[in-house]
Amino acid sequence: MSVEVKIPQIGFSTQEGTLVEWLVQDGGQVAEGAPLYTLELDKSVQEVTSPASGKLKVRAEPGQVYPVGALIAEIE
Repeated sequence: MSVEVKIPQIGFSTQEGTLVEWLVQDGGQVAEGAPLYTLELDKSVQEVTSPASGKLKVRAEPGQVYPVGALIAEIE
């Protein structure tokens, strides 16, 4: 069963964020709680951690703006 990785709601007024970079390559192994990607929100850049352990399947490209709740990857 896969776990969906979505753009999180960080802060009260956040509507969207820019995916800056993946910290784990597509197809790479990730551990739950480990840094997974960086997200730019309102002039700040934050590391977002993995919600699960497993193999990463990237669905979104860095440099793009995504709304909160957008599916950007899956972890199998």
